[in-house]
Amino acid sequence: MAQQHLDPTDPTAGPAPTGDALAGYLRAQATEFLRALRLHRESGAAANGTDESVDAARALRRSVRRISGSLHTYRPLLETDWSESLRPELAWLSGTLTMEHAYAARLERLLLALHRLSGAAVFPAQTSAAVGTPADVAAGSRAAGAAPVPLKAAPSHAGPPNPAPTADRGNLTVGAAKAGALLERQLTLARTRAHSTALQALGSSRFHAVADKVAVLASEVPLTPTAATTNLHPLAAAAEERLTDAIAALPLVTAGHPYNAEALIHGLSPDPAPHPQDAPWHQVRLLLRLHRYAREALHGENVPVDVRLLTAGQALDRHRDASEAAAAAASAARTPRIAPATAYALGVLHADQRHEVEAARFAFQQCWQKQVVST
Repeated sequence: MAQQHLDPTDPTAGPAPTGDALAGYLRAQATEFLRALRLHRESGAAANGTDESVDAARALRRSVRRISGSLHTYRPLLETDWSESLRPELAWLSGTLTMEHAYAARLERLLLALHRLSGAAVFPAQTSAAVGTPADVAAGSRAAGAAPVPLKAAPSHAGPPNPAPTADRGNLTVGAAKAGALLERQLTLARTRAHSTALQALGSSRFHAVADKVAVLASEVPLTPTAATTNLHPLAAAAEERLTDAIAALPLVTAGHPYNAEALIHGLSPDPAPHPQDAPWHQVRLLLRLHRYAREALHGENVPVDVRLLTAGQALDRHRDASEAAAAAASAARTPRIAPATAYALGVLHADQRHEVEAARFAFQQCWQKQVVST
């Protein structure tokens, strides 16, 4: 697969970036971490989160991912004991801070899909705090009464329509409304637990140890003695090669077809393990992110915008979101003693999100193959 690689011998590219550039990048990300942490503490941590606290948490995750990714890509230039001890702690922190947002976004995605599939007007996009309560959904169920609107099959590669300005939960079918109430109970509970876990983590001695190391990183980066004269390009190129190798292993030919029936096989199996088709795509998403961070370290604030990488990343984010939403619908469908109409609605919802998975794979395939042809 032909790719555009950085050329360290290009005379127009200027001097090759070395460990000093990496140190500057890490110091900048560590400073962002400390600034976001201060904002997070100043904004408080209400159960639903203020806009300021949500933004601060997002900035924390952003800086943590970039520091961790750089420690991975450029580890030969960093003191081994220090970097190997910090990387797993950053991974723990990033995962802990991500879960609350992930549950809120998943719930909103599923409720929007339920409205769309039932033929109801889709309510406008909301913040996670504004998503209705189970009582709201139950009220919609009662209002639906004896005139339910049948669920509609989802097109295989059509994304959600543009949200309508108004909405009426009463238009939901009884099964869809009860499915929404069940999902809301389960995911709101999961979000609340994730919020509590994040607060406990941010107050723990483990977190303070990580924050202390990052604070030191803001002023002093523990580089190896040879880092100052080592070119960053080969390590960045290796990160890009790992990405392209992983993409080459994807079933892009299958993803180029409008429908992949295998995506629904075992979708409602009692086995709660992740869908076997998804793991390689999730890995590509991770490697794409590492490649982006490697480019940022090379170029600093002057990193050129690569529309292809942005588009591919958006497609893979959609893939991840739809995959996890489908798993949440399947998990809810396994709830004991739910009504048949509720189980049916959840099954349709699961199939819809697996279709969204395929749509995201198709979008990624179109983006990546177009780039290959043009190079």
